[in-house]
Amino acid sequence: MTVTASTLAPMVHVCELTKSFGSHTVLDRVSLDVPRGSVFCIVGPSGGGKSTLLRCINHLEVPDSGAVLVDSKLIGYEQTPRGMKELAGASLCQQRSAIGMVFQRFNLFPHMTVIENVALAPVMVNKVPRKDALSRAGDLLARVGLAEKRNSYPSQLSGGQQQRVAIARALAMNPKVMLFDEPTSALDPELVGEVLAVMQVLAEDGMTMLVVTHEMQFARDVADQVVFIGDGTIIEQSDPASFFDSPSHERTRAFLRRVRENRGG
Repeated sequence: MTVTASTLAPMVHVCELTKSFGSHTVLDRVSLDVPRGSVFCIVGPSGGGKSTLLRCINHLEVPDSGAVLVDSKLIGYEQTPRGMKELAGASLCQQRSAIGMVFQRFNLFPHMTVIENVALAPVMVNKVPRKDALSRAGDLLARVGLAEKRNSYPSQLSGGQQQRVAIARALAMNPKVMLFDEPTSALDPELVGEVLAVMQVLAEDGMTMLVVTHEMQFARDVADQVVFIGDGTIIEQSDPASFFDSPSHERTRAFLRRVRENRGG
């Protein structure tokens, strides 16, 4: 591979990101660099700004100030002779195709089969021929362990299976980075493991990932960096061993104590 300035740059660069809802500041000048092929797990109390950060990265929420670059490209805006212009419509959709996102809820189309759900966006956004999109969708369903469910409808699947379809759907756009917003929080406990296993394989395959999660063991086992966000700021960021075994900040220590207490140990 030819090494260029672009390949040396982080896959995701967040610079001084600020976002408020009314008088409440949800993100306060947050900056974060995510190297290519790395996994960042984002943890912290509810309402601290974790999900808003992900939504700003793919411009589902418009930041008040700051910037997001993915693969060295500014997200949500373009430079024009008259200055910066916010993107919308097809231009924004094309940018977002480089950023896969998996939500708490699966958001699958109930009237479409599993394979049709996975193939839809490549056909509609990237104008991939339907035959090719269905072939790729079949491969991705096999990758997430659901090849035999290709002609099923979402209502015929468990929650864990639906979330794995949602992951396949995001991968169908060949994203450069995957964002996961608490992807297991809506699942019954016995279904969590099958989704985390798919995510772990993605990490092992070198996918750049930002994961908002309450699954601390997953963060310890899979993350390259754990980021603790509270009150709209990054309070602590370190490798998993340092984060869980010797956190630097009292806020982090208190959070981890509460996690242990809530889980009975």
